[in-house]
Amino acid sequence: MSTTATPSKDATTGARVGKIALKLEVVVIPVADVDRAKAFYGGLGWRLDADFTSASDHVVQFTPPGSECSVHFGTNLTNAAPGSAQSLLIVSDIEAARAELARRGVAVSEVFHFTGWNRVDPNGRVSGPAPDRRSYASFASFSDPDRNTWLLQEITTRLPGRIEPGATSFDSASELASAFRRAEAAHGEHEKRTGQRDANWPEWYAAYMVAEQTGAELPL
Repeated sequence: MSTTATPSKDATTGARVGKIALKLEVVVIPVADVDRAKAFYGGLGWRLDADFTSASDHVVQFTPPGSECSVHFGTNLTNAAPGSAQSLLIVSDIEAARAELARRGVAVSEVFHFTGWNRVDPNGRVSGPAPDRRSYASFASFSDPDRNTWLLQEITTRLPGRIEPGATSFDSASELASAFRRAEAAHGEHEKRTGQRDANWPEWYAAYMVAEQTGAELPL
């Protein structure tokens, strides 16, 4: 699970980072009823990539919107018990993501945050997003019909070293709009500090949005 616990001085950087691209492609989800799971994940709005059926096997692949990693489920794919998977989905706006799931009829939890590092103790879970709305700190969760659990985590600013500097991208118009709104608010504070209108605001916005996503130092 992504956390706020790894400061930049401890992150793997430089020569220690592998040079061969190893991209996570597929995660296997154990299910008891393939058709039921297919209906559920299709109902989430996930892209159906494959549906293979033979005399003895049925395998399905879905990809969440904006994700480069897909999920597989089906017969004879894994010995894991149905309902044992715990997976993480990253979103840029936890409340909007929760609302979209609820609109699709999913039994999704309220937005919550934790008071400490213990993710098991229910007493450490507090209703509502993190008070300062800091990145990595607000969550929601839902389960599929087999009780495989999905945790949503809001990330708006990456920790240093978590993304390639030249790999800035946005997965949807809503994610880009959210980034613009955060840049607008930060730029307003910037103009208050300088006491004058910033005619170069497009460049400032761009620098802020790239720095926010890559974990670089934000412009002042």
